Amino acid sequence: MTNRAMLFARPFAIFCAAALSFCLALPASAFDTRARAAWVYDLTTQTVLLEKEADVALPPASMSKLMTLNLLFEALREGRVSMDTTFAVSTRAKQMGGSTMFLNEMDRPTVRDLMQGIVINSGNDACVVVAEGLAGTEDAFAQRMTERAHQLGMAHSTFANASGWPHPNQRMSMHDLGILAVRLITQFPEYYPLFSETEFNYKNRAPANAHNRNPLLKISAADWHADGLKTGHTEEAGYGLVGSAVMGDRRIVFVISGLGSEADRAREAEAVANWAFRQFVLKTVAEKGTRLAEAPVWLGESKTVGLVPAEDVSLLLPAGAAAGVTAEAVFDAPLTAPVAAGAQIGRLEITVPGFDAPRSVPLVAEAEVPAGGFVTRFTSSALRLFERAMAMTASS
Repeated sequence: MTNRAMLFARPFAIFCAAALSFCLALPASAFDTRARAAWVYDLTTQTVLLEKEADVALPPASMSKLMTLNLLFEALREGRVSMDTTFAVSTRAKQMGGSTMFLNEMDRPTVRDLMQGIVINSGNDACVVVAEGLAGTEDAFAQRMTERAHQLGMAHSTFANASGWPHPNQRMSMHDLGILAVRLITQFPEYYPLFSETEFNYKNRAPANAHNRNPLLKISAADWHADGLKTGHTEEAGYGLVGSAVMGDRRIVFVISGLGSEADRAREAEAVANWAFRQFVLKTVAEKGTRLAEAPVWLGESKTVGLVPAEDVSLLLPAGAAAGVTAEAVFDAPLTAPVAAGAQIGRLEITVPGFDAPRSVPLVAEAEVPAGGFVTRFTSSALRLFERAMAMTASS
């Protein structure tokens, strides 16, 4: 039988109720972003803070270069290339328009050069060089980009090229770009510092295009700083940004697109970061090992076992007036002995106003409950028979 214990109403939940009451909050005011589409995510707590047209496939412009970098990082991780591997530059690469590293057919840039050229210079030529170096042709590379994106759960992404050059089949959703950004941050920490580099000028050829376009890298906020990832702009896509910033123990990732100018993009990116950090607070609502509920145990040396969280339970909660958060311990009972210490036997479901789904946290056995001896088994069986007899008498 599944038991649901509302912690605010149970005597054993005094600690938890007190802890939660400190953190209760109304939902923060919705952020009315001027971006056409947006996705804002608290990576620390894996909480989506904002979605606006987030699953609509849109032209990603140069933000899709992040997928090219992902495939290059994977090639590095697998040992297919090294940072010092050199690639040839084709005439096709040299002739790319837009932002470039100004490569020519005589160059043999290293993987390290090309990574900097893609992130800092937003080099379309660098993307073609990487695509041809890894897959032979850019078309083959674009097909691999699409396949890999779908494998990673990016369901609204298709690629026709490596650079984000305008094409009807070059599409990504803001959610997909967010999934990709989280992957680059968490799976490739050895390469992620590249995204905060501000200047790169290959062979002193592009002084006018040597600076990272990410406007957040120029901001010196008192309590948070940005360290990635990529801007994008075409006439069709407008101005966009895949950004990430850190404040204390929290990291946010966000994607915005469809802004009208560089200045609009810079203002909106800063506004999003300020909103995400200042309208939500990270709180520990239950500490590791704190008894939150008790489950009855059948045929055990002890009649009950405590349910505790295996780790501290931290939640991202909207700032504001206290009201509305609920917590419930859910478990199947009675348990049958023996019960191992640390075995998961239930879950804590915490519902926060303004968030669609409750947060579910495993609850484990506080201590071992060995199987009882003969006397325990005899007494329990006799009690069970008595209860059944009384139930039959009452129903007759």
